[in-house]
Amino acid sequence: MINASPAAQRGITMVESLVALVVLSVGLLGIAGMYVMSLQTGRTAMLRTQAVNLVSDLGDRIRANGRAGIAYDLAAYGGAPAQHDCVVVANCSAAELAEDDLARWLQSVNDALPAGAVPTVVFTPAAAAGRPDQYRIDLAWQEASENFSYGSSTFLIAAAP
Repeated sequence: MINASPAAQRGITMVESLVALVVLSVGLLGIAGMYVMSLQTGRTAMLRTQAVNLVSDLGDRIRANGRAGIAYDLAAYGGAPAQHDCVVVANCSAAELAEDDLARWLQSVNDALPAGAVPTVVFTPAAAAGRPDQYRIDLAWQEASENFSYGSSTFLIAAAP
């Protein structure tokens, strides 16, 4: 007859230790999954912040060069404006400064956002005398691990210079 009294049992059985190991492994896998998710979410947040800053930056450039008008419309350049090395407005005309701003902005977009980012700047002239010009600045991109696009945009009403 086997002595089954509680005083005779010592230590843990192999089954108990395996169950504890499985529970610990599942917990660690959960923690690893949450860590990966937090890294992806942090990257998305960083890209969104950069996109908002880039859109705001171009809006500030447009406000500073209010006489350029349609020169800030990205479609007018076929997507490839040239840099003119305009340090101050006195070195370039308003249109050249606008083209230089767009070229530098597009370079910043390419540096900050994933490949394939789609920047759009559309100029709408004043509908009537005394009305301001309008600009729409859009920036869209898609992250490698996502099936949908992210974007940032602003609508800018420029007061007459």
